[in-house]
Amino acid sequence: MSRLYLVRHGPTHAKSMVGWSDLPADLSDTAALSRLSAHLPEDGMIVSSDLIRAVHTADAIQDTRSRLPHDPNLREMHFGDWELKRFNEIEAQSPDHIRAFWETPGDIAPPNGESWNQVCNRVDIAVDRLITNNLGRDLILVAHFGVVLTQIARAEGLSGEEAFSHKIDNLSVTTIHTAGSWFVEAINHNP
Repeated sequence: MSRLYLVRHGPTHAKSMVGWSDLPADLSDTAALSRLSAHLPEDGMIVSSDLIRAVHTADAIQDTRSRLPHDPNLREMHFGDWELKRFNEIEAQSPDHIRAFWETPGDIAPPNGESWNQVCNRVDIAVDRLITNNLGRDLILVAHFGVVLTQIARAEGLSGEEAFSHKIDNLSVTTIHTAGSWFVEAINHNP
């Protein structure tokens, strides 16, 4: 049975909307990284987003596991003109737009950014390709909050609004079985 182990990268400590900006992760909690690595399957194959916070987190938990090339399609949602801005900054300028984006995710996108539906499509295609190219193998995807939520929504048949109700901590693991009918084994597990 193939499983996806979706790992959210280490914290950036940014207090703004961080999508495609290439901010580093704080990986100073070596005990948490050791517990995370020990929790993951030893024969799992690791792939990460190409953003440095995911790449360096994957490096920190790789151990002897095989590594696949970084995949830009596993990037966080693209926040466009809202990138690196705080919620209250955007709300002051476009209160209806940002509230609709978060409260009724679907086709609503930030200016020059991605909608929930667009990020789901991008990530689903990448995950399907990874599963097809690595049949029967467990995959450890080191990615981002939005990426993890897309696959929870996919496995559980959730709307974007329902998916956004899940908490996904940095360095947490969400495990999804992908053989036959997809189902979620664990969400936001902190080893």
